[in-house]
Amino acid sequence: MSHINNPMEIFKLLNGSNCRECNERTCLAFAVAVFKGKKPIHACPYLEKEVIDRYGEAIEKPNTVDEYKAEAIEVLKQKISLIDLSESAKRLGARFSNNKLTIKIFGKDFSVDTKGNISSEIHINAYMVVPALNYILKGSGKSPCGNWITFRELTGGPSRYAHYQQCCEKPLKRVADTYTDLFKDMLEIFDGKQIVSPIDSDISIVLHPLPLFPIMVCYWKPEDGLESNLHIYFDFISDDHLDIESIYTLNEGIALMFKKISLRHGA
Repeated sequence: MSHINNPMEIFKLLNGSNCRECNERTCLAFAVAVFKGKKPIHACPYLEKEVIDRYGEAIEKPNTVDEYKAEAIEVLKQKISLIDLSESAKRLGARFSNNKLTIKIFGKDFSVDTKGNISSEIHINAYMVVPALNYILKGSGKSPCGNWITFRELTGGPSRYAHYQQCCEKPLKRVADTYTDLFKDMLEIFDGKQIVSPIDSDISIVLHPLPLFPIMVCYWKPEDGLESNLHIYFDFISDDHLDIESIYTLNEGIALMFKKISLRHGA
């Protein structure tokens, strides 16, 4: 059994062509799928037999979610250092000065310089950094259209929807059920805006985890024997800014962030 410490070690075995013949959008996504045991390494048609023979069986790996995030961030920072950040700023409508591109995450400045170094006005966990860097690299610059859709309606969403509910929506619902200041925090700390949405929820708040990437959090209070409910909606053009893995990671980070806030305040 070959020992692999993180997906990046698998990624380095691939040719980086992003051919999609493995049915993943990128070679990095394929490496993550192999690392998680969701795909065999021989699903890549371009690996040499020697590599397949060595890694074709089950891969021994540690439980290193944080290490994977750190590795992914380093890869993205390296990619950032190779692009023209001033052009990226123009594409995204972002600010560029002193060799730094600056965007807003929940209304707060998040900056990356031409060497890939990161700075921020607030603490940003790794789950937020990965999508932010991917947004800078790949975001289309398109403005939101105001047409809200579910995670399941995003490209690649159906196969990940059940897991998304368990790791993103349901944890946030539990926070909303027990931490009464959740929505107040969304409005006052995270620059949210309460709206009257076309979805018949008791509370609807729009947040901007990234400038052109709004999400709408809708909460239904318990009533007449029915449990409370919470769903997160996305603008129709969300796929133009982030791939499904980044969207999933972003929402997982949001759920973890609000859970930590609620625990800190004794909820």
